[in-house]
Amino acid sequence: MVGMLQHTMIVSFTAPIPDTELDQYLEDIEKVMVGSGHVRTFAARRHIRVPADEHSPVFAATAIVQLGFADLDALNASFAAPGVGELIRRWQSRYPYQVVWANHEALS
Repeated sequence: MVGMLQHTMIVSFTAPIPDTELDQYLEDIEKVMVGSGHVRTFAARRHIRVPADEHSPVFAATAIVQLGFADLDALNASFAAPGVGELIRRWQSRYPYQVVWANHEALS
């Protein structure tokens, strides 16, 4: 049986995004996801750029977001939470981005 789950998202905006806009994007994600009632923990940080980022085989991150869920049902329910689809459409139309994620138990 799987215990508490982490949903770690690596977000990469395809063009530069102003710091104030990135802050707003992260605040919007927190508001919608925590407001859904399914999220137990939320953390977001900016990616720290280094020269090697230019050689990333996929893309270099802009930010990392980690959501904590009590269980798999809560994680699955979060994808259908009110406002999630609208948030994605709104930000994709303003600043296109790509996301990869991993669902996992705590790393430590």
